Amino acid sequence: MRNRLQILFLLFILAILCFYVSMQLSPNFMKWMRICVSLSAIFIAIFIFFENRDPSRTLAWFVVLVVFPVIGFFFYLFFGQSYRKKRRYHQNFFSNMNLHYAQTRSDIQSNVDGNFKNAHYEKVLRLSSKLSPASAFIYTESRILTNGEETFASILNALEQAKHHIHLAYYIVRNDRLGNELKEILIRKAKEGVRIRFLYDAVGSMKLNRGYVRELQENGVHILPFSPIRLFDLGSPNYRNHRKIIVVDGQIGFVGGLNIGDEYLGRVKHFGFWRDTHVMLDGLAIRNLQMIFLQDWIFTSKEPLLDETIYFQTEKRKTDGLIQVIAGGPDTKQKEIKHIFLSMISSARKSIYIASPYFIPDEDVYSALKIAALGGVDVKILFPFYPDKKFVFYASRSYFSELLQAGVRIFQYTRGFMHSKFIIVDGKIASIGTANMDMRSFHLNFEINVFLYFSSSVHHLEEVFMDDLVESTELTLSELEKRTLKERILESFCRLFSPLL
Repeated sequence: MRNRLQILFLLFILAILCFYVSMQLSPNFMKWMRICVSLSAIFIAIFIFFENRDPSRTLAWFVVLVVFPVIGFFFYLFFGQSYRKKRRYHQNFFSNMNLHYAQTRSDIQSNVDGNFKNAHYEKVLRLSSKLSPASAFIYTESRILTNGEETFASILNALEQAKHHIHLAYYIVRNDRLGNELKEILIRKAKEGVRIRFLYDAVGSMKLNRGYVRELQENGVHILPFSPIRLFDLGSPNYRNHRKIIVVDGQIGFVGGLNIGDEYLGRVKHFGFWRDTHVMLDGLAIRNLQMIFLQDWIFTSKEPLLDETIYFQTEKRKTDGLIQVIAGGPDTKQKEIKHIFLSMISSARKSIYIASPYFIPDEDVYSALKIAALGGVDVKILFPFYPDKKFVFYASRSYFSELLQAGVRIFQYTRGFMHSKFIIVDGKIASIGTANMDMRSFHLNFEINVFLYFSSSVHHLEEVFMDDLVESTELTLSELEKRTLKERILESFCRLFSPLL
């Protein structure tokens, strides 16, 4: 990859030199400018062509280069590079964790086989077990949290109870009222001797000021940015850690869509009420959550954990179903979360309920949803009525017409901004976490989702979904067809860039 980047830079420098020489030797400035611009676009196009990407992504990049030839060159360098390089985790840590996983599988596999007797949905679990080393646990309690007040009340209470360690990873952290409340608790717990590791994404939290970070560091909190943008690490702006993780003492954990900021509590007037979903876990499945956090932490900090077993002293809890925590990201060849979503959709007999604030499915998921609806499955999609990112919003709407024609029902949440990310199939299995139903979550971001099998939390989540529909308006095909020509053009234009969003 490094050699390819060096060639790209050399070609671009050559184009700039040609441009400079042409200015000195010829008065026909615009003619030579067009030539240089065309050369740079052709150089990039050749590299994209030979990468053998998905055709839709290849065509999308060609569109970028044609529409924005000069800007597109730099945009490709920073956001278009294929992420072939594996994250270099410490080998000793990985070896120990593989032993941990092997022992865990041995301990619980007989329980899984004995408790999961539904052959129809068992294929989803078997697929997830092959795609990920994460085991499915039966000794874990789960609790669905449906808004910011409920979620952060539970989180802050758990942090106050910490005795040994607190691990946090967030995409967005803000220096506002909630962010400062969190900071005060972390500083207090650090002074009590609790070991705190805090990972925030360098791009998602780019507005977080240095004073906030420095105050935490000076008071004993180990806080680091994930993948800071560096000049010669051209993939870093594009591949972001979108995970939201909290682990307290290796026993209690939180995963979901809520970041750290006042808007997630409905305190920002622009968004109003913020509808989001989180899940609280207590029990053995925390081992997988812990493992995922520690991998990210070691990759970022290069910190050797000499006795990592102390972070996996998790107690059993009673439960009525299976729970599996799975990570996805661009550092693996398998698109774990996407493939499990596809398996869930294809296994549906009665219903598929999806909530996603950003709906830009790739062709596989798009086709699977249409096929399910045409086959008589009740497919409902919950989507925001008020957008936070208009470009993505219009790209999402471009997919609605064919879905509606296939029988999919689409509901737009009107009470406030809908940011939940979950899927429920037949009221039996569900997934909740950080992954949106879009190409960025499937192919570019580091994500984490909790998969629930025959748990009471699945029924609770389905009830929550039905309550959300009451606060929504259904989008019909006749209504969609009334949109203006300007809206249609905007949707089609935004969709051209869907593989890049």
